[in-house]
Amino acid sequence: QVQLIESGGGLVQAGESLRLSCAGSGRTFSSFTLGWFRQAPGKEREFVGGMSWTGAPGMADSVKGRFGISRDNAKSTLYLQMSSLKPEDTAVYYCAARVSGILSTRAADFTSWGQGTQVTVSS
Repeated sequence: QVQLIESGGGLVQAGESLRLSCAGSGRTFSSFTLGWFRQAPGKEREFVGGMSWTGAPGMADSVKGRFGISRDNAKSTLYLQMSSLKPEDTAVYYCAARVSGILSTRAADFTSWGQGTQVTVSS
């Protein structure tokens, strides 16, 4: 297991950018496949993007071209760079981890979760 702490959320206007960070504990951060999910009020948690433990990235179609993902294993940190934000991106964003394995888009495949950070995009 790994403990995850998200940061970087906030209130922005449409078209602006934000970078979310997810800091992990432990010395085996590099062995985790990591993902970002989001959940808006009244909606199911959905996959946003992620990166496997081998460094292979994947993004949801809804954010491709606007969001990017990266990880710094030396700092045990996963990043989500969000640009051209839209009101429909408003949600609580969660970081998640699973030991090795392929990058999955299913929340049930991830075993460790952060507490979430709120992102609100005003029109």
